[in-house]
Amino acid sequence: MSLLILGLVLFLGAHSVRIVADDWRTARLASLGEARWKGLYTLVSLVGFGLIIYGYGQSRIDPLILWSPPPWTRHVASLLILPAFVLLVAAYVSGTRIKAAIGHPMVAGTKLWALAHLIANGNLNDVILFGGFLAWAIAAFISARRRDRLAGRAYPAAGISRDIIAVVAGLVAAALFMRYGHEWLIGVRPF
Repeated sequence: MSLLILGLVLFLGAHSVRIVADDWRTARLASLGEARWKGLYTLVSLVGFGLIIYGYGQSRIDPLILWSPPPWTRHVASLLILPAFVLLVAAYVSGTRIKAAIGHPMVAGTKLWALAHLIANGNLNDVILFGGFLAWAIAAFISARRRDRLAGRAYPAAGISRDIIAVVAGLVAAALFMRYGHEWLIGVRPF
C-alpha cells in the first residue's frame, strides 16, 4: 500500500503544482526553460504513475475490505464511465460545445471516472486510489476555472459536428475499453 500512496503523492503532486504553487511553477518555468520543466514534470509523473500501477496491483493481492458494494453499483459505474470518456475525448477535439461549457473536460471526466470507481469498489486500496484522484480532480477543476475567470479565458465552440465527433469517439472508446481494455489492463471485466 505504501508504493500506491507514494505513487499518488508523486503523480498527483506533480499535477497539483498549479493548484497550490502557481507562482513557484511560473518561476521554475522561467529559470529552467519550458523543455527542462516539462522533462522533469514528465519524469516525476511517469515514476509516480508506475508506482501507482505497481502499488495498486500489489495491494489487490491481499485487500482490506471496507464494504461490499452491491452488484448493481457496477452498472452505475459503467454508466458514469460513458460520459467520462466523452469528456476525455472532448478535451482533445477543439471547438466542442462541451469544452466551451465545461472549460476543462478532462478534469471533469477524471472526476466522473474516480466517482464511478468509488461507487463500485469497497476496498481500502480503491478508496485511496480513486478517492485521491477524486479529491485532486475537484481541486484541479476549481483552480483551473478560477484561473480562466481571472484571465478572462473562454473556449469558443466551432460547431455541432465537433461535439458529435467527441460524443461518438468517446462512446466507442468507452465501449472498447470496457469490453477489452479493462480486463487486459486491470484483470477485471466491468460487466
